[in-house]
Amino acid sequence: MKDLRKMFGTDGIRGIANRDLTAELSCKVGRAAARFLAKGKRSKIVVGRDPRPSGDMLVKSLIAGILSEGVDVLDAGIVPTPTVAMLTQILKAQGGIVISASHNPLEDNGIKLLSEGGKKLSDK
Repeated sequence: MKDLRKMFGTDGIRGIANRDLTAELSCKVGRAAARFLAKGKRSKIVVGRDPRPSGDMLVKSLIAGILSEGVDVLDAGIVPTPTVAMLTQILKAQGGIVISASHNPLEDNGIKLLSEGGKKLSDK
């Protein structure tokens, strides 16, 4: 198995879609994020993505993982990262998640997690 520590960059989990960043991994990230961000209470997470072809697969599996933990999801669709941050804050959601690889090649993708208030999570 690949060393997962190498997948974590400065802004989340990165990799080549459907090789490093699979639907299975995305679902597991959704479950873990729901547990971490919700902290055991009824809550919601805002999810958005960029228009990369792999985004649809990754966002659906991510949402499945979040929902499997009993956390509600607001799927914002294809939106810029700052929109997810803003919606997280406005809707008082417990967190936000963005599927995006920014300026990286098309085959890449990433999962970026935001805390309550739409802020970037600390490295800890």
